Amino acid sequence: MGENASFWESLIYAHPTCTTWKQEAEGSIYHLASILFVVGFMGGSGFFGLLYVFSLLGLGFLCSSVWAWLDVCAADIFSWNFILFAICFVQFIYVTYQVRSVSFDREFQELYSALFQPLGISLTVYRKIVLCCDAEVVTLEKEHCYAMQGKTPIDKLSLLVSGRIRVTVDGEFLHYIFPLQFLDSPEWDSLRPTEEGIFQVTLTAETDCRYVAWRRKKLYLLFAKHRFISRLFSILIGSDIAEKLYALNDRVHVGKGFRYDIRLPNFYHVSLPETPPVQPSHHLQRGSPWRKPSGVTNCSSFSAH
Repeated sequence: MGENASFWESLIYAHPTCTTWKQEAEGSIYHLASILFVVGFMGGSGFFGLLYVFSLLGLGFLCSSVWAWLDVCAADIFSWNFILFAICFVQFIYVTYQVRSVSFDREFQELYSALFQPLGISLTVYRKIVLCCDAEVVTLEKEHCYAMQGKTPIDKLSLLVSGRIRVTVDGEFLHYIFPLQFLDSPEWDSLRPTEEGIFQVTLTAETDCRYVAWRRKKLYLLFAKHRFISRLFSILIGSDIAEKLYALNDRVHVGKGFRYDIRLPNFYHVSLPETPPVQPSHHLQRGSPWRKPSGVTNCSSFSAH
């Protein structure tokens, strides 16, 4: 215990305290370095935030090195600051290289800005998602079919980039699919990874459309490697299915001007006891693409690429 006490005493009292302070201030280079440090530590996250931080910190350490060389004339202070400047410079070059390597075509950049960036997805994670679809945007011409009812196999997941898709079943209109919505999210969610199925609806392009497609097996391999991407797509697909359900909800009526609400299945039965019980769920199931296919057979795809 005495040895520890002597160590701390020597560490604290080995050097005399400052009895007199310098009257003159340090040079402008020292203060410039301090300002750069303060501003540099205000940087954000992400690639551009790192570029901001490393550039300002590197300049701050460079100014400190110049100050130590010219004013202080201390080799140790100069050496440490110059080493830190070199580290920041190397990091800046490395992050710059990463930013240049993570570059996308205009449509993928717009897709990132509109859908993935608001969710806080980094460019490195987004690059894995883009590489999974081979960085390709597929064109679907007007009045061409993406899927045919009872014929097209469910072998991919697609996201509409531009245009509008009409969804029908037995020739009856269900709803539209707009940009930034999945074309086949209900079909994707209705099958396990090992199952196969066919479309129960027909998807037709009302205008010239562009979409991104991920092959089913390849996307599941990506999910197995990156659980975060798997949870991300699960959230996106669930939200997309909910939007489609509410779009169908607007088309279901129970008579006398009432509209069926999928959130309140017993509401109309209580408010309209005189009318015979209506089963809107039957109509919803008949006109919905969310029926799980049974008795699946091998059918050729009728998708237009």
